[in-house]
Amino acid sequence: MAAQPQQNFPGYLELIESIDHAVRFEAENDIVRELRGALCRLIRSDSVELPQEVFQPTDGHYARRELHRSEDLGYSVIAMTWGPGQGTPIHDHCGMWCVEGVWHGELEVVQYDLTEEDGDRFNFREVGAIQAGQGSAGSLIPPHEYHTIKNAHDDQIAVSVHVYSGCMTNCNVFMPIEGDWYQRQPKSLYLDS
Repeated sequence: MAAQPQQNFPGYLELIESIDHAVRFEAENDIVRELRGALCRLIRSDSVELPQEVFQPTDGHYARRELHRSEDLGYSVIAMTWGPGQGTPIHDHCGMWCVEGVWHGELEVVQYDLTEEDGDRFNFREVGAIQAGQGSAGSLIPPHEYHTIKNAHDDQIAVSVHVYSGCMTNCNVFMPIEGDWYQRQPKSLYLDS
């Protein structure tokens, strides 16, 4: 059974109203620009207090907890909890735009460009890395959607809030095979309670 969205935390309505406003723009660039600004403002203002559950890591993988899903506008809001050292392999967003805000802690985000394909083998080139701290936000618009995310610390958690253009239930991960070549593997995404 899927976990139910968390809708009873202080500032929930302000968060959703800000996101609703942004996703009503027509152009993806305008949507993600507005969302980045809204998330940064809300994180820094302390007007939104995420549920305590999102500050609890899970063993063995980062946790995904749904905060909201808009039936009318199609987007979803997922809080991710990153235990010490937890992260992702290179992955895509299956063609969805996304805005990611760091709510607590620090994340290391590495961007990649796809340079060559050969069947299910993909060649990537690292094009930039950032240490994203609390109150910062970034965005991905396909085809520039390949990246890794990792908790930058080995002794504390990190929490990020991700707004996707849809309900992201799967993606592709890319596992290293040799040099800059990776093997594509479909991955189903689940929600944690």
